[in-house]
Formats: sequence, C-alpha cells, structure tokens
Amino acid sequence: MNNQYKKNQLIAILFLIVVISFGNINIQAKDRYNHLYTDLPFDMPLLERPQFPDNQVNLESFGGVPDGVHLNTEAFEKAFTALAAKGGGTLIVPSGIWFTGPIVFRSNINLHLEKGALILFSPDFNLYPLVNTVYEGLDTRRCQSPISGRNLENIAITGYGSINGSGDAWRPLKNGKISKSQWESVIKSGGILKNPNYWFPSESSLRGEIANANTPKKSFTDADWLSFKDYLRPVMVSFIECKNVLLEGVLFENSPAWNIHPLMCENVIIDNIYVRNPVYAQNGDGIDLESCINSIIVNCTFDVGDDAICIKSGKDEDGRRRARPTKNVIVENCKVFHGHGGFVVGSEMSAGVKNISVKNCQFMGTNVGLRFKAGRGRGGIVENIYIENINMFNIPTEAFLFDLYYGSPKTGKIPLVDETTPAFRNIYVKNLTARNVNRAMFFNGLPEMNIDNIHVEDVIITANKGAELVESKNIEFKNVKIIPEKGPVLILNNVDNMKVVDLKYPDNMKEIVHVSGEKTKNINLPKAIKEDSIIKK
Repeated sequence: MNNQYKKNQLIAILFLIVVISFGNINIQAKDRYNHLYTDLPFDMPLLERPQFPDNQVNLESFGGVPDGVHLNTEAFEKAFTALAAKGGGTLIVPSGIWFTGPIVFRSNINLHLEKGALILFSPDFNLYPLVNTVYEGLDTRRCQSPISGRNLENIAITGYGSINGSGDAWRPLKNGKISKSQWESVIKSGGILKNPNYWFPSESSLRGEIANANTPKKSFTDADWLSFKDYLRPVMVSFIECKNVLLEGVLFENSPAWNIHPLMCENVIIDNIYVRNPVYAQNGDGIDLESCINSIIVNCTFDVGDDAICIKSGKDEDGRRRARPTKNVIVENCKVFHGHGGFVVGSEMSAGVKNISVKNCQFMGTNVGLRFKAGRGRGGIVENIYIENINMFNIPTEAFLFDLYYGSPKTGKIPLVDETTPAFRNIYVKNLTARNVNRAMFFNGLPEMNIDNIHVEDVIITANKGAELVESKNIEFKNVKIIPEKGPVLILNNVDNMKVVDLKYPDNMKEIVHVSGEKTKNINLPKAIKEDSIIKK
C-alpha cells in the first residue's frame, strides 16, 4: 500500500513538473519580445508570434520531388489548398532541392523548411504572369512574385533551410560591377547588350528599360506591358495587407528585385533570418517595410546589393493618396555587410514614417551607415526616429546621411512649401561609433524645409573628412568626437540654431569649424574652441 502511494505521489510530482515546464515554455514563447519594449520612447502594442493549428502535412505527400529537376509548383499548390481546407497548420518542406514556380500563401499556414531544404525558384519567366501590385512606391504591374500572399492572417516562413529566387536570370548587369571572367560568362549565356557594357537577359527586358517601365511617364496598353514583361522583375517575397506575419530562421537570397517586401501589413516579426544578394544586384534590397504598422526586425543578417533594412511608405502622389504611414518599428541586433545603406528611410516615404527604434546594430562595409533620403515632390513627414548603440566599420561614404536631393537635382528657384515637400524632424542618435569612414556626417537639407531637431550624442567617428551640415536647424551635438584626416571637424552652411557641447577633435587641428551662408545664425560652440580656429566665409 505504501509503495503504491509513493508511486502515485511520484507520478503526480512528475506530471506537475511537466505542466509547469510546459507553462514556462509557453510563457517564454509568448514573452519572447517583451524586452524590446524596455524604455521604448513611443507606445506600441506587444507583438506575439502567430499561432497555427496542430495540423501538419509534408510536401512529399502531394507529389513533391526534391531532386532539383522536377517542377513542384503543383505540389506546393495542392499542399497549401489541402492544409487551408483543414483550417491551416504547418507545411513541412523536407531536405532536398525543391525546384518550383510561384507559391501562393493561404491564411493560418506556416511554411517550415527543415534542415537541408532549399526552395529554388525556376528562372523560366513564363511561369510568372503579370499582376497588379506596388513597386518602388507606385501602383504598377510586375511579374508575380515567387512567394506571395494578399489579405491574409497568421502566416509564417520558418525553419532552417534556404529560399533562392534565381534572380541572376532576371537582373540586368553592368560590366564594371563584376570581374572580366564573370562578364565573359554572362555574355556567352545569351541575352542582349544595350551598349558594350550593359547586359539584359532578353529583348523583352531591354524594351522595358527603353520604355522606362519602372517609373512610366505615360500609360501603357496591355500589349505594351506584355512586350516588356521580362523587365518587370518581381520582389521575391510579397505580402500585401496581411496581419500577423512571421519570418524566422531561413536564408532568403538571389531575389529578382527586392528580397522581402511586406506592404500595408500589420504585426510583422522578422527574426533571425539571413538575407543575401550579390553586391552588384540591381534593386537587390534586403527588406523593404512599406506602409506597415507594428513591426519587429531582430537578430538578422544582411549582405545585399542595395539598401539593407529600408523603411518606406509610398512614392509621390500614389503614396500620399494611399495615406498609410509606416509606424511603430523596432530594429535590434542586426548586422549589415554590403549594402547601399545599413538602416534606411526613403526615398519613397510620401505617406510618412514615425516611431522607429534602431538599437545594437553593426554596419560593416555598407556604403552608408544611417541613410535618410527623399527629394522634392515626395511629400511626407519622417519623425520620431530613435537610434542607439550603433557600430560601423569601413563605410565608403557617410556614417550618417540626410540627402533631400535624392533623385531631384538642385535648382536656382526655391519652391513654395506644399504637400509635395518632404520633412525630416525629431531624430535622435546616441552611442554611435564608426571607424574608417569617408565623411563623418552629411546633412543636406532643403532651403524651403530644413532638416529639423536632430540630436547627436556620445559619438566617436574616425573619418577622412568631418561633418558637413547644410540647410539644417535646431541641431544639438553633445559629446561628439570626430577625428578627420583632413579639413575641419564641422562645416556649417545655412544652419540655424545649433548647440554644440563638449566637441572633441585632435589637438593639432588648426581649423575646427567652417561657417558660411547668409541664413546661418545662433551657432553655440564650446568656449574651448579658439576664435582663430573658426573660419567664417
């Protein structure tokens, strides 16, 4: 009797331990991202990972063959359809090379790639029909994306495998971007030359370049669109107006255009993914978060051919008419290698961008570290951006850049301020260290709408040239150390109301600050800077 009692007690204790452990696992999963909200300077709802029914299906059960030859488009479609009919669940992609055409998502489905699984999209352009979509902020037509979904809820791509978009078959290529042997190989592969140094994969692709089909100045007929269809390269992952989106653990690479494009989505979690494109990949962005609300991008690595982590909200009139800003975004613990910009806002930001936190990131070899860009005609307000604990190395241009003339050259006449005037304001950068930079900072604002209320604190930059500020106002530098190889530490041109506290620089510098511009006023520099070190022009 005593033995049975003890046995029952032991079973009860073991059961209790299992229940508690399972509960802790659930709590940890549910609260996985709570630490990101500590001291967050804006209100944002706590995001939770999407949950899926217990149903599981295996792609092989629907005729899938992972031999790298068999086309698995039908198998993916059958699997998604069957799983959706059950109310959703997880679609298992086992180890192997899954050669396929486009995949269309359904709600409540997790596409899970097991170890060794590679989804390889076919380079056959005929498999990707034209669809109505949005690209570079404009309503347009493009070829269907390799992975797409619209108006869905609770969707995920997770696991340990890889997704390859066969982008090298789609992208035009310039001779100066690659080695001689690579260029010779590309020429032998077929395609057509626009000129001796610019290759296109087909005549259809070249026709699109000539027609300026990316940003058309006129309306096209259906026949026109079809005539240059090959030029209309799709983004690899396109989720439009979806809610509760998770991407985790997977490698995304070799996209025809942008890699990952959540558009008008809500509650997006991007966690521990690797995004890769060749350094020469035209429009080879990493992730372009456009007109999204409540997003987290954490623990990710980017090595791409264009901007890496990019925040957008539509372009010009199309974006302003959409009127859906990107807001409430947390970016933390991300690494960027090659890329035109590490963290980027713009240039398509016409519906506005607000409430962004970027922390604990590394940019190593990106063209620009922090890149804010727009131009006249965009409109939109970018505000409440908080950037902290950023480390950079080997930056060929600027560590911190505002370029308000992106795509719009300077003109003699200053336009009136209206809805087409872009505005950048209330941006805070703290604890930034950069080594081997060409120019420490460049703030290139508009005379009709200055860059406004920028705070830079606890910064150390070793650079070829110092910081240059143009058409900027209400600027504060606090505990900023700039070590330029040549030229002054600061160049100020038409800067209004700037406060500099505890500016540090090499002791042997003779010219510390250059000041010019008839609009320059209220410049408060540290008293330690001698008058003869301030050059006024």
